[in-house]
Amino acid sequence: MVKQLALIGGGVMGEALLSGWLAQNVVQPTAVWVSDPLAARRHELATRYQVHVTDDNRAAITDAAIIFLAIKPQLFAAVGAELAPVVAAVPVAQKPLVVSILAGTPLHKLEAAFPDCPVIRAMPNTPATVGAGMTAIAAGRWATPDHSQQAHHLLTAAGDVVEVPESLMDAVTGLSGSGPAYVALLVESLADGGVAAGLPRAIAARLALQTVMGTAQLLHQSGMHPAELKDRVASPGGTTIAGILALEQAGFRSALMQAVMAATERSKALGQY
Repeated sequence: MVKQLALIGGGVMGEALLSGWLAQNVVQPTAVWVSDPLAARRHELATRYQVHVTDDNRAAITDAAIIFLAIKPQLFAAVGAELAPVVAAVPVAQKPLVVSILAGTPLHKLEAAFPDCPVIRAMPNTPATVGAGMTAIAAGRWATPDHSQQAHHLLTAAGDVVEVPESLMDAVTGLSGSGPAYVALLVESLADGGVAAGLPRAIAARLALQTVMGTAQLLHQSGMHPAELKDRVASPGGTTIAGILALEQAGFRSALMQAVMAATERSKALGQY
């Protein structure tokens, strides 16, 4: 169990992680300090989770074994400069683990702000807010396997976790980071197709959503390759293969692959700023 954890940023993703940690007994409420600039937000988090709250980032990280950064990337320069003197005063052997979910903020920038600290960069996605997220982590040069395991344990509270080299973080962004939007578009399009075929909007939306959820669950639990499931559903001369032919003619698979690649390239470009 984590002895002392500082959460810098009490926004939607920060709260999603916090609720998971407490629900799974990863850390006790009395061991958590949440720093947020909004008084109303601090009151809400303190009331809901019985954690310590403050608007002073430096006070929040005092004695923290883990510092979890959940702020907007554009705030990092200011927040990092504010926290650096506090972390610098800590003996090297007692440096806290820094875990960052700041999109587009590379390890070298994080490590420059927190010298000698073990740093883990993480890329969660929005389903983490309901405990069904997918997070990729990349370890910095001072992070040991034990540090990676600690970060893995913390982020598992919001869903599944995989470790990758930092060089693949842009691809992670293009696939799982942006992926929820592609899936949402798929659900919307399926529902629109149902309406076009004569179904009432509410029923079409319900059918589309449950079909996507159920298929994902089936693939996950069975370990079946997607192609195998597709072949099982598509009987010779049937309705499904007719629909698949229409998708292939429209470039469905190619469009999704190009979406992932385009988002990956955009992530690389944003990381240059």
